[in-house]
Order: sequence, then C-alpha cells, then structure tokens
Amino acid sequence: MTQAATLRNENLPSLTVMLASPRGFCAGVERAIKTVEKALARFGAPVYVRHEIVHNRHVVERLATMGAIFIEDLSEADPSRPIVFSAHGAPRAAHDDAEARNLLKIDATCPLVLKVHNQTRRNAAQGKHIYIVGHANHPEVIGTIGQAPDGATTLVETVDDVAKLPPKIGPKAYVTQTTLSVEDARAIINALQNRFPEISGPKKEDICYATTNRQTAVKHIAPNVEIFVVIGSQTSSNSKRLVDVALSAGASDAMLIDDAQSFDFDKIKNFRTMGLSAGASAPESLVENFLTALAQRYRLVIETIETAREDIAFKLPMRLAG
Repeated sequence: MTQAATLRNENLPSLTVMLASPRGFCAGVERAIKTVEKALARFGAPVYVRHEIVHNRHVVERLATMGAIFIEDLSEADPSRPIVFSAHGAPRAAHDDAEARNLLKIDATCPLVLKVHNQTRRNAAQGKHIYIVGHANHPEVIGTIGQAPDGATTLVETVDDVAKLPPKIGPKAYVTQTTLSVEDARAIINALQNRFPEISGPKKEDICYATTNRQTAVKHIAPNVEIFVVIGSQTSSNSKRLVDVALSAGASDAMLIDDAQSFDFDKIKNFRTMGLSAGASAPESLVENFLTALAQRYRLVIETIETAREDIAFKLPMRLAG
C-alpha cells in the first residue's frame, strides 16, 4: 500500500521520500520502555536498569531524566531499589546474582528473546551442543549463551565459521539471535544443516516478526531510491541490519544515523529520491524531526510504503501488572 503527501515550497528543489511502514518501535521495545516508566511511577525514583533498556541514546537519556539509573554490574545497584533487566535478556548468572542480593527484580526481557532462552535451556537439558547464530558481544547473544553450562554452546557468526567448526559427537541444536538479517540467518542455518544433518532447530525461525517486517519494507523501497537512511543507534543490531538489507536489495547508498543533527545534508544536495526507515528501538519523533529538517531544504513528496500492519502488544511484567 502506498500513501503520498506533499510538503510544498516552490522555491526549493524536490525530494521524494519513500517512508517505510512498519518502522520504529516494536512491541518488545514498547513493553521495555513502559516497564521502566511504570516502575518509576509505582516505586518512585531511582529505579536501576541493568544495561541500556533498549539500544537508543534518546530513549535512555529521557528515562534517565525521569530517574532511571543505568548500570552494567548489579553491585552498583542500591539493594533497597528495584532493578529492571533490559529487553535484550541476561544470562542466568545475572538473575541468580539479583536473587542472591535480594533485589526487587523486574524482567523486561522481550518475550521473543525469552523464547530463545527457553529453547537453549531445553536443548542443554537434553545434552545437546547448541550452536548460537548471532553477533559476538551483543547483549542478546551474551544472555543466550548464559542460559547453558560452560562449553555447551558455540557462537557462529558467518557461513565461513560453519566450515571451520570441528567435528562434534552427540546431539546438536541451533538457535538464533532475534535481530539478524533474515537472509544471513537462513544462509548460516542452511550451512549448519549441511554440515550436521542431524542438527535440530526451532519449529519456527527465531528472527522476530518486527525485524522481518522492517526488512521487508526496506527491500521494497531500496531499488527505487538513490540513498536509504535508517534512523537508529550505532549499537542497535536490527538498525545496522536494515542498512545491510537496503544495500543488498539495490539501494545505491545506505547509512545509519542517530538523528537529524548527525546527518550531512550536503551529501544529498543533488539527490531526488530517498528511502527512510527506523530501527526497532528508535522513537517516531526522530523520524518526524528528520522529515522536518528535510522540509526546510526541499519540497517534499512523502510516499508511505506499507508492507505489513502490526497489532501485537506484550503484557507488562507480572510485578507491574494491574
């Protein structure tokens, strides 16, 4: 579905912006942000948050002004105050540490990440060696690795990694990070299945619906624009993947920006078409501000390209329900 709107200033050059839909916040991110907001409303400030609640500086800074304190080590938390676990999930050891410290723990882990955690624990309990398809040092991957005993998992980042894997006797399984490129994940899974025909995997792929939907919208737009801009954090895996998808789908150029202030408008002074999307942890206000900045320089024609509609919502953690 395509919807068009025109912002006119006849003295300015024309720029057509093809706006991806869906874009921006997913249900897991909305749940995580509301979890911190509700915790602050119920318990007062400060509320501690283990890791950035989502990977977006603007979101984190706004919550910090409301009284959220972001930490990496639970030893930094005041034991009398609540601690929220971020949307990316955490290793079992972190949960055990919170319980040992008798902290009031509120788990904002995305339910789709929890699904991967549960798969990993089941596989480990069945004595399977687990291949985790994902990116090293990403908090979600660290959390997933931490669901299994030491030595029970192997991280696989690329198809080339699969060819280098040593033979391993015994049952095997795989799980994936939820924010990967759909094509990249599929290629690695195919390679794992060819390398280990007996390997088992989830009945339904672990790439989350929002990641898939945002990548699909980008694919529809990318071949038709001179540049594709993704708004999102440099630490956001799903935002980076949108840039990769745009380039592989045919965009002449693609880039990830934090906000309008970080964009070099001279770069597009001779362009007439642009694709625009936002990562799953980027607020819609950043998109609106970027369009406003464009409208000061161009006569905009905005075409909304809708490839899916999302109506999924996740319930808040039980401690905050009601």
